[in-house]
Amino acid sequence: MVGNINTKRIYKASCVALVVTALTFAIRANLLGVLGEEFELTAMQVGNVAAAAFWGFTGAMVLGGVLCDWIGMGRLFLLAFLGHAIGIVWTIFSSDYWSLFLSTLLVGLANGFVESASYSMLSSIYANDDKTKRINDWHIWFPGGIVIGGVLAYLLSAAGFNWKIQMVVMLIPTLAYGAMFWKQRFPKSERVKLGVSDREMFRACLSPLFLLMLCCMLLTAATELATNQWIVELLSSVGVPSILLLVFINGIMTLGRANARYILQRISVTQLLLVSALLSFAGLQLLGYAQGYLSFVAAAIFAMGICFFWPTMIGFVSENLPKTGPLGLSLMGGAGLFSTALALPWLGQIYDIHLLDALPVGFSIEQLKGSADGAEMQLWAEMKLHAGAYTLRLASVLPGVLVIVFAILHLSRRKRASAKVSTVIQ
Repeated sequence: MVGNINTKRIYKASCVALVVTALTFAIRANLLGVLGEEFELTAMQVGNVAAAAFWGFTGAMVLGGVLCDWIGMGRLFLLAFLGHAIGIVWTIFSSDYWSLFLSTLLVGLANGFVESASYSMLSSIYANDDKTKRINDWHIWFPGGIVIGGVLAYLLSAAGFNWKIQMVVMLIPTLAYGAMFWKQRFPKSERVKLGVSDREMFRACLSPLFLLMLCCMLLTAATELATNQWIVELLSSVGVPSILLLVFINGIMTLGRANARYILQRISVTQLLLVSALLSFAGLQLLGYAQGYLSFVAAAIFAMGICFFWPTMIGFVSENLPKTGPLGLSLMGGAGLFSTALALPWLGQIYDIHLLDALPVGFSIEQLKGSADGAEMQLWAEMKLHAGAYTLRLASVLPGVLVIVFAILHLSRRKRASAKVSTVIQ
């Protein structure tokens, strides 16, 4: 308890809100193919619907950074609650492409307000040298929520429940975090506490280091979120339930983030980012070739790669560029979601193109999709396997670029630190 602010309660409430954000991600990932069939959508259109959540997320993240000090963190969380509640119900009653797209957009806005308000809150209630660890701790609940959502989606699907029931499940934790935040007080942002003016905050967001991290966030987020959102569909023909691969990946991410503080005691933040990029690249390449239960080995490597990307990027900015304030943190998150919104339909388009490339003469996609013939079903599975594998291998270009950038960043930061030590000694 700090003053009249119940820090434990608002922290726990923000964790539940993040679980809802993760559930919207996991359950929708499991439903991409189902929604495509029910609403008769192409993979490109399904990608656009999935991307709508990230367009909303992006807008809310940027808007939240601007609004945080004007309307307060509490009102941002209220906007998140309303967006989740209305958006989920609207999705359940969607009847066509546009209602599905707009309801998903509203849920994305809610997700963005949760993240934007939570980053400002965490930066305000924890010490500067502890921020990266604390943000990793809080972000446990994103992969943790995906594990919960993925298992629920698998069990409900296996039990034959309609996709709308899976959406209804998300209303329970939504109502829970709304009740937990009710009538709570919130701290001022770190930027306000430091006495940094709006002008200084905007200027800090134009510094070379911040702009570099912003560009890197475009690639780290697309590597993690866009690939994870599509992975159930892309790996649907590898011989194991692909929703369980998503659960497996996020289970590893949950364990990794739970131990982030111990890892960061042994290696630097920039070293962690470099290792993450290397493992992400290797994991995607392996996923592009693995089949059957070997897919879990490749998925484990990929999971260890993307595990620390998002919270460590946010933590790096919070610790090294505190003057960027809520705007800087929100711009980082917004950049990540913006790139994901672009990458989702791009991956869908690549998948569509390579499905067509693998289509034998005399057959059509529509014919094979709904076929009950054993030979045609086998052909369709092989086509999906080929197209999904190619898409994942192409996506590995994103962390491949990051390997180079993070290596340069780590070497330059280490050189600067060595120079400071030499100056002190002299």
